[in-house]
Amino acid sequence: MTVEKTTLGELVCTVITPTGCELPPRRVVILCHGFGAPGTDLVPLAGELLRLNRVLEQTTCFVFPRGPLSLDEFGLPTGRAWWPVDIERFAAAVETGNYDLLRHETPVGLVEAREKLIALINDVRQTFDVSTGQIILGGFSQGAMLTTDTALSLPQRPGGLCIFSGTLLCEEQWRELAAVRGPLPVLQSHGRQDPLLPFPAAEWLRDMLTAAGLPVEFLPFDGMHTIPAAAVERCAALLGVDPQNPI
Repeated sequence: MTVEKTTLGELVCTVITPTGCELPPRRVVILCHGFGAPGTDLVPLAGELLRLNRVLEQTTCFVFPRGPLSLDEFGLPTGRAWWPVDIERFAAAVETGNYDLLRHETPVGLVEAREKLIALINDVRQTFDVSTGQIILGGFSQGAMLTTDTALSLPQRPGGLCIFSGTLLCEEQWRELAAVRGPLPVLQSHGRQDPLLPFPAAEWLRDMLTAAGLPVEFLPFDGMHTIPAAAVERCAALLGVDPQNPI
């Protein structure tokens, strides 16, 4: 496979093209990292997904964008973020059981992050000569929140959405957007012991998407804030679905 550093939209990205992949590809997968992680945090997933589903070697390219915000000043020299997080307020909401108040909020900086990701998606469409329907969006934690927001907001429906340890935000807006989004395939995983994003909040998100008519494959697991092997396996299976005949 070839690994290239490039800029798409305004975001620095790692782009992985498997050896032997047909061009233009049938699929492009865009995966966004979580708060505080380096921009390359999820890059190893490409190799794992290719190993699990050999079909992807001929059909699928991967794009891993780096969050626009540096966390150097917070003591994380390689850490990046999609928008600022008030960690103390966030932790207090989880600790006091008031986390449900956050589900109605639109975090400051989310709209700007979405605009940057949409610009990247538009650049991906031109660069790879693919339609929005051939693009799978996904992410972990804050990256999952961003890609959920973007997948619901795009003018055209993407080919799928993978939510790894995400949560419900902007509930009223997301509910309205989901109601008219159409049959967007969603894969969602979440740990029952997640100390950062409570498991019930993942269920709120699942229920909201399901009520809007989106087909959600929900994978709860006994674990914490991570991406389990079962979720990677199911993601590999989702990517193997023909974009011309989506599930």
